[in-house]
Amino acid sequence: MKVWLSKYKYGLLLASVLLATSCARKNTLPTSQDYLFRLDNLIPWSIVAFDSEERNPSERIQMIKELGFRQYAFGGRAKHLATMKEEWRMAKKEGIRISAAWLYLNAKKDCPGQLKPMSENIFQSLKEVGLETQIWVGFHPEYFVGLAEEEALQKGIKMMGYLCQRAKSINCKMALYNHGGWLGEPENQLKIIRALPQYDIGIIYNFHHGHNQLDRYAEMIENIMPYLWSVNLNGMKKEGPKIISIGQ
Repeated sequence: MKVWLSKYKYGLLLASVLLATSCARKNTLPTSQDYLFRLDNLIPWSIVAFDSEERNPSERIQMIKELGFRQYAFGGRAKHLATMKEEWRMAKKEGIRISAAWLYLNAKKDCPGQLKPMSENIFQSLKEVGLETQIWVGFHPEYFVGLAEEEALQKGIKMMGYLCQRAKSINCKMALYNHGGWLGEPENQLKIIRALPQYDIGIIYNFHHGHNQLDRYAEMIENIMPYLWSVNLNGMKKEGPKIISIGQ
């Protein structure tokens, strides 16, 4: 959900509606809409990378607490790596849960067995801090460009198999995040998930990257429901603009 936080001069705060795993596995939604929008079911998201005020970890955690949240998903840039472990430890001390960490794979620099330094840093930091959480992975849209359908599928399976092994070794779980390109299509995410039944892989569905999927959304959401962990909401129109205030 996008919320305008003028009080904090923050611009836009992204929050995901986290669907309880127990509900998703039963292929049913909670019976009450109130449940979905309770504060303890909302995850502030992208508040690190897109903070116009450039808050430090202490200021960011204080903002989270003042807004009434008890968790957030960490998605930062290279410049945030230096204080990432400090922030995670500080959040734990303040009773704030890091509900997910963002991992974005480069088309040329990330492959099974050899991740780029920033990607590797995510795994190493999670291990050092002892943070057991979800890892939301987005693939650059060019990651599968030029590949035939079966080639793309096998490349995706191999990469996700490797990531799931890494995540399992530190008691974390992987989730696929639609970020455009071949793997931005939920149908392709399902193919990979079903090819790796030994792992518990989730789906984080982001409407901002799903404009081309709106015509088939009803059927699509039913298919991905057993694996759906979070939904990233924003107001939108198919013809644009991509993001508008919720309710408009």
